[in-house]
Formats: sequence, C-alpha cells, structure tokens
Amino acid sequence: MNVLTLYIVKEVVKGSLVAVMLLLTLFNLFSFSDELKDLGQGGYNLQAILWFLTLTSPRVFYELVPSSALLGSLFVVGAMANNREIVAMRGAGLSVAWIIRTIMLAGLVLVVIAVLVGEFVAPPCERAAQLLKTTALHDGVVMRSQYGMWLREGNSFINVRKILDDGSLADVRIYDVGEDKHLQRVTQAEHAQFLGDKQWRLEGVKHSEVTPQQIFAGAQEQKAWRSGIDSDLLKVAVVNSDNLSLYDLFMYIDFLKQNNQKSQSYELAFWSRLINPFVTFVMLMVSAPFVIGIGRGVSTGARIMMGIVIGMAFNIFDRIAGHVGLVYDMNPMLMAMLPSTLVFCCALYAVKRAS
Repeated sequence: MNVLTLYIVKEVVKGSLVAVMLLLTLFNLFSFSDELKDLGQGGYNLQAILWFLTLTSPRVFYELVPSSALLGSLFVVGAMANNREIVAMRGAGLSVAWIIRTIMLAGLVLVVIAVLVGEFVAPPCERAAQLLKTTALHDGVVMRSQYGMWLREGNSFINVRKILDDGSLADVRIYDVGEDKHLQRVTQAEHAQFLGDKQWRLEGVKHSEVTPQQIFAGAQEQKAWRSGIDSDLLKVAVVNSDNLSLYDLFMYIDFLKQNNQKSQSYELAFWSRLINPFVTFVMLMVSAPFVIGIGRGVSTGARIMMGIVIGMAFNIFDRIAGHVGLVYDMNPMLMAMLPSTLVFCCALYAVKRAS
C-alpha cells in the first residue's frame, strides 16, 4: 500500500467514524427524549435510561455504518476535490477506477469493524438492554435458564417453560412462599392466556397446598389468576432478530422450518444482515459520482445534505421493499438484495458518465 492509498483510506475511515459518532449521538438524544416518557414508571429511573441507551448503541452503530460511510466519503473526498487533490491525482495518471478502488478499500475497513460489532457485541448488548428496560418498567425480577424463564412477583416465583407465538404461555408453574420463606402453594397450569388488565386464565390446573403436617392436592379445568406480569414483560424471552447473530438467526430459521412455522420475517432479517456489508460499498459507490462529477464549487454543507437525502431515500426504499415482500410472501433473499442492487447499478452508471 503506497502513501497516497494509505492517505485516502485513513481519511475516509476517519471521516466515516466521525460521522457515525455524530449520528449515534443525535440518535441517542432523540431516543433519550423518547425514553423520558417512561421515567419514574416502576424502577425505570434516569440511570436505567442511560444504561439502556448505552447497551443499544452497538446495534445502532452497526445500522448507521452504511449511511456514515456515505457521509464520510462525501465530506472527505469532496474536500479533496475542492482542494484540487483529485485533479492532481488524475493529472498524475491515476484513473477514476483507482480512486474508487481506494475508497472501497476504506469501505472494507469499515465493514470489518461493523461486522465485529454487529455479530459479537450488539446481540448480547441488545438482549441485556431489553431485559433491563422491561424488568425495570414492571418492577419485576427475570432470569432465564435451561428450565425456562423465572419471574418474581412479591412472594410468588413463576416459572414459564414455553411462550407461544400468540403470546400465551404453556407449562407454567407458580410457587407461593409465606413470610417465613416456607413454600405454601404450588400451582401448575398447562396453558395460560392473558386477558388484559392484569388478568390471566389458567387452563389444565393442578395445585398443591403445603402445610407442615401434610400436602393437599387438587385439579381444576380453569382458574383465574391476577398478576402484574403482562405480555410486555414476557417479550424479553421472545426471539428477536436484533438479539441474534447471523449464525443464531440461521439456526432459528432452520428450527422454524422443521416445525412448519412461518419464518419469512426472520429470513428477511437474515438476508438483510448478510447484505448489510455490501450496502456500505453501495453507499461509497453512490458518493463517487458526486465527488468526481460535481465541480469544486459545491460546499461541504451541500454535499452533506445530498448524503442525508440519499441515505434517507435508500432506507425508506429498503424498508418498503422488505414490507412488500412480507405482505405478498415474496422471496426474502430477493427482496433484501433488490434495493442495494438497483442503487449499485445506478451508481455504476453515474460513475461511468462522470468519468
């Protein structure tokens, strides 16, 4: 790698990282104002909000890398064009293709950073963030283990072995203890349905009353159960594509298919995650015609505005394509690739015209 290549790569990477930090700060400020509406609910205090934003930052960082690459490239390479550095490079015999290839090399560095954060840092942090927020809002204690999810409500310890797709529960066990910390009652239900307003309906109920002398057992077809644990608290155990790495998503999709369950939304998330590094290169390619074909009279503010408009338009187009694919049951891989491929082809055409 010669000095000029290293210079361009370093400047583009530096500009993109500055852009991603600025965007991340802006995003967290908006998120902070949005989270303030829940301040004081349960145990969700200011410290919990700050921890929640900190833990969700890796996922947001991963999602912002493509847009930040576009902004960083427009800013840095655009400044080089304004300072006639691009003209000097081309005058020295360096082609437009070489300049673009060098910018793509900087994109490779950004992609490596993004993949490391997105696959190894973001999923566990996102799980911890959702667990922190949900348990704080509901003032509950939640723990997941090989025996399902454990929750505590007052003197009751609740074990949920399975959460169904409709939000209902299966194989629920409720252990009630007294003030002396001794077990008083055990309730086991085959199924639990949330009715709203802290009301649950237990079905297939077996219960045991425990006293120092003996145990009384009984059974009921249905039983009303009042609990402050609602369906929002149980969402911490539901599989979320943001909480999973690529490998975990792949394994979960395979599990759903083997059990004849719908997997389109997870397949779309999988292919979108897989294609996300390519999106970074697409954004860098989009920036090329602007810094090569537009004169040096264009201000930095105008370049940044162009980058913001292009980035927002691409995100909107990408989301629309994903939702259309889910609604009409189209191929998830095709719908994940379509926006990036179209934009990449348009960028290649624009570069060819500009050069």
